Amino acid sequence: MNDVTRNLLLWVVVAVVLMVVFQSFSPRAGGAGASMPTYSQFLDEVDAGNVQQVTISGDAREISYTSRSGATRTTVNAPFDRDLINVLRAKKVDIVQEPAAGPGFWSLVLNFLPVLLLIGFWIFMMRQMQGGGGAGKGAMSFGKSRAKLQSEDQVKVTFADVAGCDEAKEEVGELVEFLRDPSRFTKLGGKIPRGVLMVGPPGTGKTLLAKAIAGEAKVPFFSISGSDFVEMFVGVGASRVRDMFEQAKKHAPCIIFIDEIDAVGRHRGSGTGGGNDEREQTLNQMLVEMDGFEGGEGVIVIAATNRPDVLDKALLRPGRFDRQVMVSLPDIKGREQILKVHMRKIPAADDVRVEVLARGTPGFSGADLANLVNEAALFAARRGKSEVDMKDFEDAKDKIYMGPERRSMVMREEERKATAYHESGHAVVAMSLPKADPVHKVTIMPRGWALGLTWQLPEHDSFSKYKDRMLEELAILFGGRIAEEIFVGQVSTGASNDFERATKMARAMVTKYGMSDVLGTMVYADEEGGYGIASRTISEATQQKVDAEIRRILDEQYAVAYKILDEKRSVVEAMTAALMDWETIDAEQVKALMEGREPAPPAGWVKPNDSGKSDDGGPQAGEAVSDGAPDPAPTPVAEQPAGQH
Repeated sequence: MNDVTRNLLLWVVVAVVLMVVFQSFSPRAGGAGASMPTYSQFLDEVDAGNVQQVTISGDAREISYTSRSGATRTTVNAPFDRDLINVLRAKKVDIVQEPAAGPGFWSLVLNFLPVLLLIGFWIFMMRQMQGGGGAGKGAMSFGKSRAKLQSEDQVKVTFADVAGCDEAKEEVGELVEFLRDPSRFTKLGGKIPRGVLMVGPPGTGKTLLAKAIAGEAKVPFFSISGSDFVEMFVGVGASRVRDMFEQAKKHAPCIIFIDEIDAVGRHRGSGTGGGNDEREQTLNQMLVEMDGFEGGEGVIVIAATNRPDVLDKALLRPGRFDRQVMVSLPDIKGREQILKVHMRKIPAADDVRVEVLARGTPGFSGADLANLVNEAALFAARRGKSEVDMKDFEDAKDKIYMGPERRSMVMREEERKATAYHESGHAVVAMSLPKADPVHKVTIMPRGWALGLTWQLPEHDSFSKYKDRMLEELAILFGGRIAEEIFVGQVSTGASNDFERATKMARAMVTKYGMSDVLGTMVYADEEGGYGIASRTISEATQQKVDAEIRRILDEQYAVAYKILDEKRSVVEAMTAALMDWETIDAEQVKALMEGREPAPPAGWVKPNDSGKSDDGGPQAGEAVSDGAPDPAPTPVAEQPAGQH
């Protein structure tokens, strides 16, 4: 029964009770009708000597009398009459006095009904503010912990389900051993870390790793979010912290997992009201509880965050979160392991090459890879396949990287051709430079915000950037604009994002990385103070030298790219023709074009007649759309992780 049905049923019951109460107190039919004698008629009967016995109720509001003939009649709502007793005694009438009857059940209910309704309304509102019914969620459960408890039998995740973070698994392996056999450590005087802080980007598997620890150790698992502690009422968060640790001690050995702890563990002193707000009281209580553990209790706190820089220092000191475990983005080997874990759940075809998918997904987290497998399965289901093949994975990867295809866009033939020249310029320069990553795919099919793309696929993960590779990246960025200049005869807004990225990279080389022979190894970037205001750290004359050096680097790489494209005009023309026919060319076709060979057409492609050529396609990469504002230009991926363009 859901909350809506429960509340509706409650109000129906209240309405029925009210109807019964008011019905019981409503006048009955025939109770005070014309057949009932009035008080005046009763006195006339007494004066005439026709009354033998009178019965008076305790409150004298109802009189019953018996006539000489034996008939019994009743007069209700009799007025108060001081002389009635004397008159009755004078007429020799027997007088019977009945005791006053106590109030009935319904009378009590009616008297207390307003109070009962107020109490019921208050309870209803408290339940609504607490999020409805359920265990531990009653009207007085503000201070109760909202942590969800999973018993040792409910936690099914083990280390076999966690891949791509071998170092992190080794780091937390001691926790499993301690929870299984605490005496192994305590007999030597060692103490297990009371708290472990997992730090890493979103989607890297911090929560999954915490569950795997509980699953391997076969202990109860409490999970809660940092935002669940803080409530609008003062003192509620601290009470919930106390209640959570009390429950954990009752289930020890166990694990408490606090996700997004930065919601409650931020630096103190930044709140309103003199730094004594509800969030800081909650943090203070958490600090006390973590420091109050006794040896051998077996309660381990695991927290996760992707913002360790904002956490309070007292939370990170030894005795609380003793150990920090880095759960970083997986490398190529880790991505391959993660893909294999997620591909257990789908029927994969024989042509699926996991190592190629791992190499083509730099910067993907575990959650991104799970999404990749799911999108590939959806593509296969949409196409009516019984297995998920490599094409489905490639299409899913393209969709995640570049967005869905926008086939409905219609462009003029000359604009479509200009887009092909632009992307061919990027590809030819990238394939001509010795240290650049090989081109994986070139397309003029609009996808998401990218209206064309030259995609480079790194052969291995790279963790540092070197000057020669960065200079080659600058030349590749200029390739699209130079191709427009040489082959189209005019320039467009399509390279605006290319120039923006190139300028930003060259400025970083000069001001941050010390890659300028003229200015040397010194940081020339302005320091950013509070409120985003940059403080000047270099003089105007030095700034002019910095700008001149950035200009020199950009001009030199522009000349490098221009020379390559001027010498390989035929390759650019052939690649442009292939893009006009096929819209997308892969690595093998790009390699064939660079070697002067005829590329193999895509599978199932039929060459159209001259009259049947389609003029559909997408606008040039980065071209102004309707209002003249440039779109983000699709640029070489180079070594940048997914999502960093």
